[in-house]
Amino acid sequence: MSRFFGDLHTHSRASFDSLASPASLVRTAARHGLTHLAITDHDRIDGALEARALAAELAPELTVIVGEEVRTADGDLICLFLDEAIPPGLPAADAIARARAQGGLVGVPHPFDRFRGSLLRDERMTSLAGQVDWVEAHNARIAVGKGNQLAAEFAREHALPGIAVSDAHSSFEVGVAYTAFETDPSTPSGLLAALADVELVMGRASLYVRLLTPLAKVVQRARGNGRVDPAGDVPAAVR
Repeated sequence: MSRFFGDLHTHSRASFDSLASPASLVRTAARHGLTHLAITDHDRIDGALEARALAAELAPELTVIVGEEVRTADGDLICLFLDEAIPPGLPAADAIARARAQGGLVGVPHPFDRFRGSLLRDERMTSLAGQVDWVEAHNARIAVGKGNQLAAEFAREHALPGIAVSDAHSSFEVGVAYTAFETDPSTPSGLLAALADVELVMGRASLYVRLLTPLAKVVQRARGNGRVDPAGDVPAAVR
């Protein structure tokens, strides 16, 4: 029986903190044997749309899922199977509703990472557990602390599926951690069903590769693609 291998949290140069081209992400995913790759740029989906179009030519065996890492007023969310970007700055419940209106699925990234916009560090936000489809039980970019351990425990306590992701911000990181599925996760209903039976492959990103992220932020700011304040103007690609 065929198995499927998905990395459901990666970033292209459409993100403010990555320089990876959509083409390089697609090629790397295919070379590593992944069958599914979600591009989840910060607050926009144009990079994911480009990757999906490129995959038809560069790696037809790879399914690219259009997603977004949404910075809500309460913390970050991963939304998959989107047709339109969800603007940043909304309450988490409203962002989830916008994803659902598109037929999308929603997960919680790096929920207890002390250095990022993690949703579940505040106990008040645990009420959202019943509104999401999975939790990142292993994020390869969590280098210190017990963030992954706490995330896995939270998933078990709330009967939520846990997945492993690379959170790649460079092509070197794609597939360093991923989730193996027994059934095809190519559609929202397919992924929901596939989440019931998963194997987590839990690698870690190299420290040296992670050091590329500050450089990427500097380059992106110089290009005018710095991170947007949700209270200010939103780039045209997000609107």
